Amino acid sequence: MLKFSSIALLAIVAAPSSLAFTIPSSASSVRTASSSASSSASSSSVSLFATVERTELKAPSDIPMDDVPGLFDKYVQKTYGRYPLTIVSGKGCVLTDDTGKEYLDFVAGISTCALGHANKELIDAVTNQISTVHHVSNLYYTPSQAQLAAWLVENSCADKAFFCNSGAEANEGAIKLARRHASNRGLTDPVIITAKQSFHGRTLAALTATAQPKYHKGFGYGGEMVRGFEYVEYNNKEDLVAMVEEMNTTPEEDAAQGRKRGVAAIMLEALQGEGGIITGDPEYFALARKLADESGALLICDEVQVGMGRSGRLWGFENIGVEPDVFTSAKALGGGVPIGAMCARGEAADVLGPGDHASTYGGNPLACSAGLAVAQYFSDHNILDNVKARGDQLSAGLNKLAEKYPSVLADVRGWGLLKGIRINDDAGVTAGELVGDLMNEGLLTVAAGPSVVRFVPPLIVTEEEIDQALGIFERTVSNRVLSP
Repeated sequence: MLKFSSIALLAIVAAPSSLAFTIPSSASSVRTASSSASSSASSSSVSLFATVERTELKAPSDIPMDDVPGLFDKYVQKTYGRYPLTIVSGKGCVLTDDTGKEYLDFVAGISTCALGHANKELIDAVTNQISTVHHVSNLYYTPSQAQLAAWLVENSCADKAFFCNSGAEANEGAIKLARRHASNRGLTDPVIITAKQSFHGRTLAALTATAQPKYHKGFGYGGEMVRGFEYVEYNNKEDLVAMVEEMNTTPEEDAAQGRKRGVAAIMLEALQGEGGIITGDPEYFALARKLADESGALLICDEVQVGMGRSGRLWGFENIGVEPDVFTSAKALGGGVPIGAMCARGEAADVLGPGDHASTYGGNPLACSAGLAVAQYFSDHNILDNVKARGDQLSAGLNKLAEKYPSVLADVRGWGLLKGIRINDDAGVTAGELVGDLMNEGLLTVAAGPSVVRFVPPLIVTEEEIDQALGIFERTVSNRVLSP
């Protein structure tokens, strides 16, 4: 019997094209059929020929692009409810769809595209960086990460920064930091207190911190999400005091087993975006700061949506007069290029050491060059002043419309260019439906909960563009009022 070595078999399987090799014969009687008689008579080895067909990859250019929604329906997991709109380009505060229709963009990638679309400075920064080096991992030093970390620290209460790729990752990092800090204090059962109607991300711990049960459905174990989170009413001081007191007390049966419960952190948004554009009460946040200090816990501010100038100040917590121990940033930090940061001060900045936390892409040169371009643009073009002026203009215009159409519109809320207007419960239209109407009229907005229309334009938006948006909004509301 002719035996094939494992190496020979691997060669057959792995070969990219036709190949030939020989296998030693253990008996002289083994011969290969051949057209050459003299070769078969004298050979002491067997020649084996195999042909392996090459696998051809389908190139992206081979995929027809005449039906983009159809491709989404067939190939993309249905985790989003998308509007019937295919965007193909943008410039400044204007987006263009595949039919050539233009839209005034007051979504900005959901509070992300701070410099609008096709910004020259951002394009130049990213182009120059990817032409040099775009990723090497965090095994080495890179200049752009060092410079962006320095900018974040020099313009905030933080002492050090950790980079990742998104807001959810930044919040996961903050949660891990809080738990390690609590462990260092001797807590075995650390509790992080968050606010109802908050939103902190879609990863499992960040989702648990998001105190909205509708997002938890189907992701628990034994009826529980990640353990160690408790929820309080946002801006309710009595509720916060009671929860901190309860969580700082270890149940007797747990204490008997050597366990110790305590508050690890109070984690809050300075402005609840997804919860309906609810601004934080300065007295509530001052109390949270006091309770955290008294408990030895950390105060964490989620700045993912409200931060990076969106409120008219660089950081949302600056509007309420507190300094957190940890704050997180993403979205506008890279102007639309994915990047996140978890920033800490004091002892919190030194809790995590090598191996405690990491991110393969975190702080890569490409993303950090984008962050630096955004930061430089803020300084060169006085972006915060523009946010304040245009935010005041937007508020004034929305308030006038609320007075003019009281059957549909209620209160105006928010800071800077993170504004919302509430739709009355008996208006006959939901926020989501009104957003759809506005899109048809050429204005892109986004709902914040079931009853608030959110306006989050790029931070470069002009006075004329605010007036244009207000005109479209009035026309759309008026059509709803006049509809039978």
